[in-house]
Amino acid sequence: MKLHLGVKSPAAATAKHSASDFDLSNSGLKNLNNVYWNLPTAALYEEIIFRSEGQMSADGPIIINTGKHTARAANDKLVVREESTASEIWWGEYNRPYPEENFSHLLNRLQGYLQGKDVFVQDCYAGADPNYALPIRIITQQAWQSLFARNMFIPLRSWDAMRKHVPDFTLICAPDFIAAPEIDGTNSSTFIALNFDKRIAIIGGSHYAGEIKKSIFTVMNYLLPKEGVLSMHCSANMGDKDDVAIFFGLSGTGKTTLSADPGRKLIGDDEHGWSDDGVFNFEGGCYAKVIRLSAEAEPQIFACTQKFGTILENVIFDPVSRHLDLDDATNTENTRASYPLRFIDNAVAEAKGGHPKNIFMLTCDASGVLPPIARLSPDQAMYHFISGYTSKVSGTEIDLGTEPESTFSACFGAPFMVHHPYYYANLLKTKLIKHEVNCWLVNTGWTGGAYGIGKRMSIHHTRALLNAALDGKLDNVQYRKNPIFGFEVPLTCEGVPEKVLDPVKTWSSLKAFQEKSDQLASAFIDNFVKFSKDMPAEILAAGPKRS
Repeated sequence: MKLHLGVKSPAAATAKHSASDFDLSNSGLKNLNNVYWNLPTAALYEEIIFRSEGQMSADGPIIINTGKHTARAANDKLVVREESTASEIWWGEYNRPYPEENFSHLLNRLQGYLQGKDVFVQDCYAGADPNYALPIRIITQQAWQSLFARNMFIPLRSWDAMRKHVPDFTLICAPDFIAAPEIDGTNSSTFIALNFDKRIAIIGGSHYAGEIKKSIFTVMNYLLPKEGVLSMHCSANMGDKDDVAIFFGLSGTGKTTLSADPGRKLIGDDEHGWSDDGVFNFEGGCYAKVIRLSAEAEPQIFACTQKFGTILENVIFDPVSRHLDLDDATNTENTRASYPLRFIDNAVAEAKGGHPKNIFMLTCDASGVLPPIARLSPDQAMYHFISGYTSKVSGTEIDLGTEPESTFSACFGAPFMVHHPYYYANLLKTKLIKHEVNCWLVNTGWTGGAYGIGKRMSIHHTRALLNAALDGKLDNVQYRKNPIFGFEVPLTCEGVPEKVLDPVKTWSSLKAFQEKSDQLASAFIDNFVKFSKDMPAEILAAGPKRS
C-alpha cells in the first residue's frame, strides 16, 4: 500500500535490523522503498493492522480475506523449460513448459513493478534435517504473507544467522501484479512460475498464501529425490516408543486431522522427506482446513484457531464481537489456519523421527466401495501410490463444486511432483522393503453407498482402525482377500462393527455395489494406462481385476 502524509509504519525504524548481507539486488530488486527484514510475529501483526491487510479476532489470530482466489490456481502453474533440467521433468498437465524468454520478460516486469514499493523478507529454511535443509528467501508484497512464510517454514534464530544467510532458492510473491497472457504467454492474469535453473519462483495475481507453500514443496520435490530422499505429500507422527507413522493423502482425506492425535507426537502435517536416517518435516508450521472444525472432534487444531500468531484465511467472523464462525462457508469451503508447529502441544520439537513402522494411504472414496482399511503388499503399495486415488473435496482448487469429484493424483500430490511418478514410487518401494514397513489403504470417504446415498465413514471407526494397526493388533487377525483389488481386509477389529469392515454388507443392493466396484476398478485401470509404458510387470499385476 502507499503510505500517505509521510507517516512511517510501526516497524520502519527497525526494518533493516535483521538484514542479510546478501541483499535483494541479487534478485534484481532495486529502488525499493522500505525493505522489512525478518520481522518477528508481533511486528508483523502491527504492520498488518497498520496497512489494513487484515483484522484481529477475539482470541488473537489475524483474519485475512484473500479475495478472488481462495484456493490454488492449478492451471496457472508454469515451469521454465531449459536445457539443464528439461530431461528430468515430468512435463504435462502439472508441469506446463514455459519458455525461458517469457519468464525473463515476466520477471523483469515484476522487478520494475516493485520499484518504489515496500517489500517484506523472510529468510528461512525448508527441511528440518540439517543434512537436507534448503536455505530459502521469501519476498512478499504484504506483511501477512511474510507472517505466513514465518509460520510455515523454519525461521532463523540468531542475528548472525540472518546476516550471513544466502538463499539457495528465492520466491517473490506480488499478489497485485498481474500478467498479460497475450504478452507473457501465461494461461491467465495469475501465474505461479518456477525456474529450477535460476533457483527462483515468482507469483502474481493471487493473494492465496497456499501458492507460496506449495511452490517451495515443488522445489523440494525436484531437488531431494536426486539425493535419494523420498519427498512426500504426507503428515507424520510418532508414538511413545518412537514408532513413526506416515499418512499420505490429498486435502480433505483427513491427513491433518488423523495425524494430530493427542496420543502421539506430531512431526508435521503435510510435507516430509524420508532419507537414510528417517523422516523429517519440510516445514515449521501447519496449514489446516478449519471449515466446520470442532473442539470435540479436533481439539488440537481447534485450539490453534484461538492463538496469537495464527493466520485465519477467509474465515467468517462477527465484525463487532470478532468471534469466529467456523461453520460458515460463505467465502469458501477451503478456510485455512496457518500456525507454527510448536502450537501443537505434543509436536516433536526437532520435527524429525526414525524410519516409519506404518504407512497409511488415505483415500476419500466417493463411490463408497473401498473398505475402511486394507493391507497392501509392496507392489500394491507402489500401484496405489502411483494411482493416488481419492475424491477432491470442494474448495481445495478453483472451480470445484460442492460435490466430491473422483480423481487420481499420482503420489497423492501430482500437482507438486516434478519427476515422473515412477521415480518417487521406486524410492518408496525400496524403502518399504528395506525397513519392513506395513502399508495400509484407508478409506475416509463414503460407506453404505456412493456420495448422496451412503454416509461419510465415522472418524471414530477410522481412528480405532488406525490405532489397531499402530499397536500391532491387526498383525494376527484373520484377513480376506478382496476379489477385485487383491488387497487384504481384516475380518475383525476391536471397536469397529464387522459389518463396517466389509463394505458390501453396508449397501442395500448387492447389484449396485458390484456395479460401482466394477466402475471403480475400470477407472483405476484406465488411469494407469498412461504409466504402463516401461512399468515393471509386477506393478501392473498389482492393480485391480474387473469381474
